[in-house]
Amino acid sequence: MCTVIVDVPADPRDPTRVLAVRDEDPARPWDAPGAWWPADYPGVRGVRDRRANGAWLAVADAPGRLAVILNRAEPVAPGSDGPLASRGRLVLASVAGGPAPDEPRTAAYNLVEVDAGRATVSSWDGAGVRRTELRPGVHMIAHHDLDDPRTTRITRWLPEFRAASLRDASAPQPDDWRARWIEVLARSAQLAPDDDAAIVRDNRAHGFPTLSLLVCLAEVGADAVELSEATLPAPGEWGDPTFTPA
Repeated sequence: MCTVIVDVPADPRDPTRVLAVRDEDPARPWDAPGAWWPADYPGVRGVRDRRANGAWLAVADAPGRLAVILNRAEPVAPGSDGPLASRGRLVLASVAGGPAPDEPRTAAYNLVEVDAGRATVSSWDGAGVRRTELRPGVHMIAHHDLDDPRTTRITRWLPEFRAASLRDASAPQPDDWRARWIEVLARSAQLAPDDDAAIVRDNRAHGFPTLSLLVCLAEVGADAVELSEATLPAPGEWGDPTFTPA
């Protein structure tokens, strides 16, 4: 199951910071962040799922937006209109400015949406959609609810990300928050990937065919998004990956 950390600023004029770790079946083909939808979603770039042509994470500029989707644990049965639709289309619609649906025909999800200094989570559990606006500060989400202590990795690592996220506008040098967050993520990867507290994960021991494949870092401002990504050297292994602009 994926993991997302969001740092919402106290001043909405400041950018929102995001770290997202993608867990997926390594056999499912995908593409690193790019402008894969020029006809339908011009100006949008993101991580493409080739099978459904949707996005796990996507961003857009002017205005700056980001959306990323995480699977929830609840089962959702197909409706009378046929099989469940792809959740990746929700991500693309979000960064293009569309609202999250009230009655999605998809499997359960948490959809994290960032619009400069504001962030929300829309959670669909098969019974209804709940929308939560994030208060200023650092938050973490996976397959349960926002900042949910049922998720062991949140209990273990959210205090560490909060401690590494203090903003100092008076500092003479740019705030190197990315390095601090990556250092926390690297320390978390010292755990075995099937440990409940691990962020870089191998979920096969828990009944899911997914492993951590990719890490994205983003700073979402009013007019632009600075996005960088690193593909892990091997699924479920940290291996000191190299981050590059996307």
